[in-house]
Amino acid sequence: MGVIGAAVQLAISLFVPVGLAWYGRKKGWLSWKALGVGAVVFLVFSQVLEKALHIAVLEPGRPALKGTGSVWLFVLYAALAAGVFEELGRYVGFRWLLKQHRGYGDGLSFGLGHGGTEAVLLGVVGAVNVILLASLIQSGSFDKTIAPSLPAGQAELIKEQVLHTPFAMYVLGGLERLFALAVHVALSLLVLLGVRQRQFRYVLYAILLHTAMDVLPALYQAKVVKNIWVVEGVLLIWAVAAVSFIRRIKPAFGQGGEER
Repeated sequence: MGVIGAAVQLAISLFVPVGLAWYGRKKGWLSWKALGVGAVVFLVFSQVLEKALHIAVLEPGRPALKGTGSVWLFVLYAALAAGVFEELGRYVGFRWLLKQHRGYGDGLSFGLGHGGTEAVLLGVVGAVNVILLASLIQSGSFDKTIAPSLPAGQAELIKEQVLHTPFAMYVLGGLERLFALAVHVALSLLVLLGVRQRQFRYVLYAILLHTAMDVLPALYQAKVVKNIWVVEGVLLIWAVAAVSFIRRIKPAFGQGGEER
């Protein structure tokens, strides 16, 4: 069931963002430039700059800050880092890279590029790794080629996770990417509105909202909260609120959603 679950996660994480891009192109709001900038901003600010800071301040292999065992400092850092890097990245993207692309559709496209790239990296790549590992384990190649190079006990842990993770957890992983995608689009529109109105406080609002959303996942990572269904249930509420915001904010962009 692990391979089937991973395939479902892959399909959700890949085809929903692709389907939304197709829908946006059909409806006329998709901006390929804004989508591309959103993707690049995510890669640079989240996967390069934020990850570099993680390497500098986090203990390798465990959820803790170097020099302190405080769970709460780790949770604060983990939640705040993502908010600061990603929202400042959106600001940089709209402020300097998309000077002629600041309409409602550009905000949607930027968020889709940002969240869609995250969905591919986390949902698709993670699912592909599970499928490949499962194939190696079932063929016996894992024990011959990979297990000998791993620390004692890690090979068995990997096999246990790949072969016995419940189907529902993979589906939940795919749905989580969709929840995050909705929030990314909403926050992109919020930051864009701040750029259009020359109000940096909107960026600060986005940072605070992003940080608040990441607190519960950080608590789960630190094993303070142990029920994944509670975490995902709260993320679903964030996603529903994000979709509502996306619909309600359109009039703020003026007639047709274009920049005034």
